[in-house]
Parts: sequence; structure tokens; C-alpha cells
Amino acid sequence: MRQVPLGASEVGAIGLGCVGMSAEYDPSQQDDTRSLTVLRRAVELGVTLFDTADVYGPFVNEELVGRALGPHRAEVVIATKAGLVHDPDQGREVPNGRPDHLRAACEGSLRRLGVEVIDLYQLHRVDPAVPVEESWGAMAELVARGWVRHLGLCEVEIATLERAHAIHPVTSVQSELSLWTRGPLDEVVPWCERHHATFLPYAPLGRGYLTGTITHARFEQRDIRAGNPRFTDAAIAANRPLVDEIRAVASEVDATPAQVALAWLLGRSPRLVAIPGTKRRRYLEENVAAADLRLAPEHQRRLDALPPPVGERY
Repeated sequence: MRQVPLGASEVGAIGLGCVGMSAEYDPSQQDDTRSLTVLRRAVELGVTLFDTADVYGPFVNEELVGRALGPHRAEVVIATKAGLVHDPDQGREVPNGRPDHLRAACEGSLRRLGVEVIDLYQLHRVDPAVPVEESWGAMAELVARGWVRHLGLCEVEIATLERAHAIHPVTSVQSELSLWTRGPLDEVVPWCERHHATFLPYAPLGRGYLTGTITHARFEQRDIRAGNPRFTDAAIAANRPLVDEIRAVASEVDATPAQVALAWLLGRSPRLVAIPGTKRRRYLEENVAAADLRLAPEHQRRLDALPPPVGERY
């Protein structure tokens, strides 16, 4: 698999997002035994970057990742996040970027993951009530303590990146990016290239839609897509031409729609590592194979020309 720089390490161009194993997607289909098999199979396939967060579950996803990857610690890069907490009164996650919370959260993540140091520690969301300099400064202290190797930010704009980078190097930026969510390509991905940071696109398969397997809005109540504007029946139908064109390209290159969507994404930047999530071995193997798919310029142009999707991403 093609390798991409990430701080002082290199990781494969396809990583594994682990959230769906414990939260957000198809809750009734979560199975720790199956997920452990998938995580270990990922190591066998050469996947080296695994992305989790303390809020996934909450907490249980880090424990799952730690159990699976403990025997392979020297072979993998573990990325986790802090700065979002579940608020039972609001029934949703809210930012908490206070320095004391981030220090306590890091201690908890180290314990649950069963590691002495976190390879990549990411601020899950910037807390509007806390200056980013305070949150980022506290995270930089974790590096100085030896608890964390590298730091990353999630869902941020250029001005915030510049403020943080002036205090401590930004190793990675994680945001949604795919064939139907392209905003970061305008400024954030180029910023990463200029500053030797790595861009980590989450939901690179459009939360499953770009695989062509979602035809109706039939989601469990706790599935994150149940209230998403792009996953109403009307939006699913309106966006079908995007999937039809991806399918057409896939047929011409003897690949699956998911592989085409990932190959297009990997072609956007040499500093990009896609982190598609799955809890099924079949889809893991399919996604990893996309790292070897190279699209011809004609196919890239056709995918570049896809219209914007119907529906906001949140």
C-alpha cells in the first residue's frame, strides 16, 4: 500500500475509522467479536492507521481498539480524539475544550487503549467557549509530558489552523471529504500540503451512500443518518445520478463504486489518508484494495464534473 507521511511516521493511504463498530451506524448490527476480527484482519492487510475517539460509545470504542491492537502495538498508529462529551440533557455531543478536561480525557484514553503513548491526539471539535490557544496549549503540554506524540484538529477553518500551528505543529486535520462533500479541497487540503500536515477525510464513502447500496431511508432511530438531510427518501432519489456515474466508471475500470470513490479521493493529494469505516471484513478488504486503483484522467474528469448533492451534510 502507498505510504503517506504522518508526523514522524508513515501510514498506509487507507486507514480504518472505527466509530461504526460502537456507535452512530446500524446500532443493532454492532458485534464486538466480529469487530475484533475486522481490526485484526486490517493489520494483516497492511492498514496502519486506526482512528477512534473517547466519545464513541462513549468510551467502549477505545477499549475495543485497544484489545484488538495491543498485540500489534509496534506495527500500528493509533489516533484518538477528545473535546466532545455527551450531554444527556441535550441528548447530543457538545464541545468541551477546557484544559483540565483535555488532560483528564487523555489519561482516560491511555488507560482504555492500554498504551503508554497516543500516536495522534486530536481535538474533536473546537469549543467556542474556550480560545483554541488554551485547548491547543494544554494538548501541547501532553506532548511535552510524553503522553502524546502528535496533535491534530478536526473540522476547522484556516484561521483556526494558523492560531494553533503558531503554538505547536499541527500534524493532521480531519474533516469530512468525499465525492459529495468537497469543501476542504479549496483551502484546508492545500494548507496541509504547505505545512507538511496530513489530511484525514472521514466519511469518504458519503456515509455509505456512494457505495450504491442505499436506496431508501430506512435507518434505525439511533443511526446518525436517520436525521441527516442527505438521507431522506427525496434526497436519496435526487442524488442517484451521482451514484449512477460512479457505477459507470466502476464498470469500466473493473472495480466497485466504493473503490472508485476512494481512488478519486486518494488522487486529490499526496498528504491524504482516507479512513473509511466498516465493521465487516468483506468491506474492509474491498476498501483496502482501492489503494492500488489508479483512475485514468478521463475518469477523474467525469467524477470531478459530478453535480453538488441535494441536502446539507448536517
